[in-house]
Amino acid sequence: MRSILTMVCVVLSAVALARPVHADVSGPAQVIDGDSLKIGGTRIRLFGIDAPERGQGCQAEGKLWLCGGLAKLRLKERISGRRVVCGEKDRDRYNRVVAVCRVDGEDLNAWMVSEGWAIAYRRYSQDYVDEEAAAKAAGRGLWRGEFVPPWDWRRGKRLTTAPRDTDRTAPPAANRDDRKCRIKGNISSKGTRIYHVPGGRYYVSVWRERPCRVSV
Repeated sequence: MRSILTMVCVVLSAVALARPVHADVSGPAQVIDGDSLKIGGTRIRLFGIDAPERGQGCQAEGKLWLCGGLAKLRLKERISGRRVVCGEKDRDRYNRVVAVCRVDGEDLNAWMVSEGWAIAYRRYSQDYVDEEAAAKAAGRGLWRGEFVPPWDWRRGKRLTTAPRDTDRTAPPAANRDDRKCRIKGNISSKGTRIYHVPGGRYYVSVWRERPCRVSV
């Protein structure tokens, strides 16, 4: 009898050890794109949502703009250097932690979808379908115009309608005078004048803060 109990205990222990242990990952986060973070050495994929890729373009009001880059910027702004807590739900094929991440208790996954900077990834979850419906009804973020779902964009699908304007950096419907000042500028802390042109690394963030600085 004792030997049988011992064997049962050994089997149960082995099963327990075989189960993945899901623990929270927390700390300052580096934003990779609109649905990916890195905390320390841990790569994290936001659960249940899919954001446009960094090089992906969307269209609104006849203008093509880099919605993927702006989605990344919005997530970075929302985190704003605060501590991020991610609760692991799974691991993906790239061994990234798939998680729901929060800042001060706010669900970042839900926020990205509700603001229209990501869409519900129905293939894996129905958790954020209501947030998507609300963003679509309000015309927020991606829903202000046309876009290819990120999962189709990764397979090579692109928008079929040709835009009238190919400004690939600034979002449409932002500043009606933006066409007159494609070059943006600011002054560094040392007094150096810095100019940013479309396609530059910091153009989108400077455009948002200073929609019209230098006319050309």
